[in-house]
Amino acid sequence: MISALYAALAALLIVWLSLRVIKLRRAKKVIFGDGGETDLQIAIRAQGNATEYIPILLILLALLELSGGNAALLHAGGVAIILGRVVHARGLLRANLHQRVLGMQITIFTLIGLAVANLGYAANAAFG
Repeated sequence: MISALYAALAALLIVWLSLRVIKLRRAKKVIFGDGGETDLQIAIRAQGNATEYIPILLILLALLELSGGNAALLHAGGVAIILGRVVHARGLLRANLHQRVLGMQITIFTLIGLAVANLGYAANAAFG
């Protein structure tokens, strides 16, 4: 399954973001929450943002694959998911507004593209 490849890559991205939070909590001696530490707040938000967008993106990618989506379309969607999320996380963690905005643009356009593709495949199956 093509979507499994991108789900695995997205999981590794979440692990990386989670480890950053853990590392900062240990360094700042913060047991719960962010302790008012700005860099920890940012790391937590980067992790949270990834966990908010990645599930729906992967669900749409997997459903598109189950609907018989073209392999090139699936890979394009998967690459866009990973690229958008990595660019956004790096931009957020480095306080780079341009990267952050670009990452969100890639993510939102991918979300729209996968939703529209799923609607197209669903309509074709229903009315084909």
